[in-house]
Order: sequence, then structure tokens, then C-alpha cells
Amino acid sequence: MVKRIGVMTSGGDCPGLNTAIRAVVKSAINNYGYEVIGFRDGYRGLVENRFIKLKLSDVSGILDKGGTILGTINRYNPFAITVDKDGEKTVRDMSDRIVDTLKLHGIDCLVVIGGDATINYANRLIEEKGIPVVAIPKTIENDIYGTDMSFGFMTAVNTATYAIDKLHSTAESHHRVMILEVMGRVSGWVALEAGIAGGADVILIPEIPYDIGKVARAIFERRNAGKSFSIIVMSAGARPKDITVENDTSGGDDSLLFEGSSAFLAKELERLTSLETRITVLGYLQRGGEPSPYDRILATRFGVSAVNIINKGEFSRMVCVDHEQIKSIPIKEVAGRRRTVQIDGEMVQIARNMGVAFGD
Repeated sequence: MVKRIGVMTSGGDCPGLNTAIRAVVKSAINNYGYEVIGFRDGYRGLVENRFIKLKLSDVSGILDKGGTILGTINRYNPFAITVDKDGEKTVRDMSDRIVDTLKLHGIDCLVVIGGDATINYANRLIEEKGIPVVAIPKTIENDIYGTDMSFGFMTAVNTATYAIDKLHSTAESHHRVMILEVMGRVSGWVALEAGIAGGADVILIPEIPYDIGKVARAIFERRNAGKSFSIIVMSAGARPKDITVENDTSGGDDSLLFEGSSAFLAKELERLTSLETRITVLGYLQRGGEPSPYDRILATRFGVSAVNIINKGEFSRMVCVDHEQIKSIPIKEVAGRRRTVQIDGEMVQIARNMGVAFGD
């Protein structure tokens, strides 16, 4: 019988994390009488036994707040932690400390709120350590396999669309080419949906390598048709056809598969078109701020559903959205996979039908 659960947030910041924590805590205490232990800063808190016992008062008033009251951390692999021993840096597997921490607190199930890397580590904890885990997917890139939507995504799309709206006026006034670079390492969902919502002329995503000449041609065609300015929305991971992962300049860091995406594009477009080109890198503005109503609702649905499946004894699963219905999927089916844009899917076809160019 479950009496006490743990909860943690890990990976990149994301609107809706506090909302999900709130849903887990309120549902666990109000509906089932569970105790809830929150671990600080993701897997580091589990390794270092940094925790807080969460009460209803701790989650009051956090529904609309960005960030996470538990803290989070990027690039922390509990199976390969660099430690300093006698002046030398060595890599150690510290996952056994997570097992000890959970036993110390009598945790019957751990709720992991995170993205692809967080879920990958959770799967290893399940398979190698036998830890009961339920995962909640969050990411602004919407790249988690097995769910139609992750919370945080729609807020990021709203932010990017608002930025496009702002860029329209200066682009039109100065007859410029304006490039907006948004997050998206291997999945172009933010650029695709914000580009459609904001009326972009060109959308560049990682799934469709672009030909710089065709991008320039698309701009000229619109100028010849009477449009005096151009809006390009691109993912950070978008790359020209002749640039590959093997010869890029990112040093193997997949956080930015093609370093300087928008700067490279702007330089090449000015060379080819002689048109004044400016770039805006939206960056971490996409991760901050209050979650949209959609993301508040989705994060709440995920949090409540995670506790419900724990009560049913259904561990090793991730809650997900499937055709607007909240369901769950085995974590092992999610780990190591990414949800990417289907290049012949509905959203890409809609954009093409609206005259959007993808540079292919």
C-alpha cells in the first residue's frame, strides 16, 4: 500500500512545473492521504538527500507562477557524475545513492517531472535499480515521444507568436528580412506552430534541411508579388543541406546542433539578396513567465492522473495525451526516442498550403 511518494523536477525550466507539482501534492494529500516528499534540484537532490516535506500550504498560490519551487538542473546524469578525488576528476555512478535516499524516506513511488533526458534516467532507475517511477512529460520543444502534447509547449508558442507580431511592424517599416530563432534542437514544433500563427513567410526546422538559395528565392518571389518585408522563423537546430552533424561547430553538444543558426542564415541571405537582414534570438524568454491557461490545465491533468495511476499500482509509466484523452504509456517505450515533426504531416501541409516556404 502506498503511503508516501516523492516528486522532483529535472531538466530545462518550463512554464507549468509549479502547476504540476501543485496538482501532485493536492491530489495525493486530499484524495489518498499520502505524504509527499519533494526533492530539490532534480536528480542531484536525490543523490545528495536534499528534500522538503510538502504540505498543502507549500503549493498554495503557485498555480500561475513560472519556474519550480523545487528547483531543477540540466546535464546532471546520476549514472555518470564527475567528482574530485585526490585532485583528480573521475566519473562515478551515484545511482545507488538514489536508492538509499528513497529507502531512507520510505518512498513508495517517485514522480519524475521532466523531459527526454530525465525520462531516460528514470527508465534506467526502473530497469537497473527496481525503483517504482511514474513520469510526467514537460518540455517547451514538445519532443517527448508517446504524447501528443507536453505542458510548457503552448506557452512557448504563445511567446514566440507574440515576438513575431512585434517584429512585423519594424520589418514592414524598414523593408527588412527579420529572422526569429526559437528553441528546437531536433524537433521544430515551436517554429512550425508559431510560424503558422504569426504569418511567417519562411519556416526552417531541423527535420527539413534547407537550401539557402531556395530561401533567398522565396523571399524574392514575395517581394516581386508586392510584399515589402519578410519574416523567417527558424529552430535553433535548423541547418543547411550541406551542413551535417559530423562537420558542424557545436563540439558535439546537442543543445545546439548547428551553432549560430540565425547568424549564419542572416549573413548568407544578405550576401545573396543584398537585403537588410536582422536576427532576434528568443532564447530563454521562451522558458520563463507564467504558464498559459492551456498549460495550467494540462499540467494539472497530468499531475492528478499521475497520482491516480500510482494509487492503482501502475508503476513504470508516463502519463500522456492521446487524442485529447489522458492515458499512460510504459516509460521503456518512451526512453531514447524523440517526437519530431512529420515532414508530410498535417501541420507542414497546412503551412505549405498557406504559401509558407521551408527551403526544400
